[in-house]
Amino acid sequence: MTEVATRRIALPTGITLNVAEGGAGDPIMFLHGFPESHRTWRFQLEDLAHNYRVVAPDQRGFGLSDKPEGVAAYETDRVLEDLFALADVLGIDRFTLVGHDWGGAVAWAAALKRPDRIARLIIVNAPHPLVFQKSLIDDAEQRGASQYMRAFRDPGMEDGIRAMGLDTFFTKTFGGHTDLAAIADEERAQYLEDWGRPGALTAMLNWYRASRIVVPAVGEEAAMPAWVTAPFPKLEMPVLVVWGLKDKALLPVQLGGIADEVPDVRLAPLPEAGHFAPWEAPQAVTRAIRDFLDETRSAG
Repeated sequence: MTEVATRRIALPTGITLNVAEGGAGDPIMFLHGFPESHRTWRFQLEDLAHNYRVVAPDQRGFGLSDKPEGVAAYETDRVLEDLFALADVLGIDRFTLVGHDWGGAVAWAAALKRPDRIARLIIVNAPHPLVFQKSLIDDAEQRGASQYMRAFRDPGMEDGIRAMGLDTFFTKTFGGHTDLAAIADEERAQYLEDWGRPGALTAMLNWYRASRIVVPAVGEEAAMPAWVTAPFPKLEMPVLVVWGLKDKALLPVQLGGIADEVPDVRLAPLPEAGHFAPWEAPQAVTRAIRDFLDETRSAG
């Protein structure tokens, strides 16, 4: 069966996730980012379900999944517990993991923490944590582009969004990063419906508040966090990094240094795509994923 359908799945972590799944064969799990849902991957899921088992949850705090209270509920370890608990409930041991934006941050962390579970890693416009943190200290342009993270951590951000209205927030969120005409009316309606659910705004913003990434203010003197200079594990599984080069939030500096941390890495730059590459350039992203899967399967 290739049809992709959604259902809610209760996990032993105490969280119930809304999960899109379909297809059969080698399993691929997809993690979306802010401010989206499993629908980030709608084009890839439909295509890849013809040959693979695809699984894409709304991560905690997003879409139709549970939205626990408190910043601590959105720490990376809690999200990783959801990921592996979902895999266990579905009877999936090792899998290919695909992540975009915050989903990519979780994917990097999953591969670093449980390389025994991750057969291949595919990242779309999500920086390696070590490269990202270094750039926020040393690269003025990236630091400037990341000031939105400081704004999203502000405890008054929800009130600001409510004051401007979700329609205006939609325009601000995507207007500077993609052609708004590329977002179909039904997709826009789905975003607004999801963001308007009780607790949704705070839950989504708590991902930023829970993050331990240090984002100094522009012009601020900032020391490199100690963990950056400590020994850092290198990933040994095959890794594909797909990158929309028109990304205005995560600049091309993020592609530098990845090969030093990931010996078996392939880069797939997309010159005409921006941050939301999975649906801005769906065919190119899907093709890059398929080529990578074919190459690594035949090699291994």
